[in-house]
Amino acid sequence: MKTQVIRSARRRKTIEGSVVDGVLRVSIPDTLSAEEERQWVAEMRRRVVAKTSSQHIDLQQRAAVLAETHGLPRARSVRFSDRQTKRWGSCTPQTATVRISSRLAAYPPWVLDYVIVHELAHLAESNHSPEFWELVNRYPLAERARGFLIAMQTHAPGGES
Repeated sequence: MKTQVIRSARRRKTIEGSVVDGVLRVSIPDTLSAEEERQWVAEMRRRVVAKTSSQHIDLQQRAAVLAETHGLPRARSVRFSDRQTKRWGSCTPQTATVRISSRLAAYPPWVLDYVIVHELAHLAESNHSPEFWELVNRYPLAERARGFLIAMQTHAPGGES
């Protein structure tokens, strides 16, 4: 995808990316270094890919299969969230709702499945107790997925996870 970087002296902190006529436009503050620009262009490209990828994934169905397979409670609602920038997912046990960062749509399916299992386990155990981790570790690729996500955190622009 072609990319156009728009530097602005008015823009102080925010960075914005959008696709216009097939071109990724990344608006950044004029004060960013060339290295920071490169990192943010890569991040915005990844976010665009994730957003378009997430439209083709039926999270509700995927979560239902994972709940059944691993003996976990079913969520009432499972959806992608573009607002999850510091977490991979979140769960509200009181309403049985799960939100998954849309960034995960661009990652391998086994990583997405791990995060879904992690959040479903919160429906049974709302904390990170040993019982919670016992539920999460029913997913056979749990350790591998945790390693993948840790590696992704260290490579995110601005230290985001």
